[in-house]
Amino acid sequence: MKQFSNQNRISRIGEVLRRKQPDLQIMLDDVQSSQNLSAIIRSCDAAGVLNLYYTAICNDTLKVNKTITQGAHRWLRRKYIATDDKVTFVSQKKAEGYQVVVTHLDENAVSFRSMDYIKPTLLIMGNEKEGVSDELLAMADYKIIIPMQGMVQSLNVSVASALILYEAQRQREAKGMYDTPLLDPQELSQIKEAWLYRDIIARRSKGKIKLPEE
Repeated sequence: MKQFSNQNRISRIGEVLRRKQPDLQIMLDDVQSSQNLSAIIRSCDAAGVLNLYYTAICNDTLKVNKTITQGAHRWLRRKYIATDDKVTFVSQKKAEGYQVVVTHLDENAVSFRSMDYIKPTLLIMGNEKEGVSDELLAMADYKIIIPMQGMVQSLNVSVASALILYEAQRQREAKGMYDTPLLDPQELSQIKEAWLYRDIIARRSKGKIKLPEE
């Protein structure tokens, strides 16, 4: 029974990796709440996002809340981008062919549902107080909003992220993009091997051993 259970676990990890969307990426521009970061990580995992990037003025205090992520932080790649390097990072993404989509309320913004998320997309979400920084706003290909019918003009950043990611998921699923692996076979194999190793350590140690990025 134990061998059967382990084999199911291995198969499950392989299936999840085959559905990952490496060209649907999210960047958090100085999100300051660990709770928001953790909730966004969970939404990323649910929508098949593989790569999450974030900047933070106080990176030492921005920790993953495992109660909120429910382990989702183990199933995506999370990378810290120094504040001084974020413009260079976004420039590189644009050079790689990514459209840069930024949440921002202004007269040129369009509904998040009108975007084509089939294209390689870097979604940038701003922090809880000031939104996306001026430097990154200037680099946006598109500015989007979530239409609001009430008195308030915005949603919590984690809720907004989930809505946008699931619109992207809806579009990509309709195109069959979750049916065929988008990862290169060699990269998929390398990630799977690393994830299996982490999973074994995490389950055997029952949280006593601190793993990278935790």
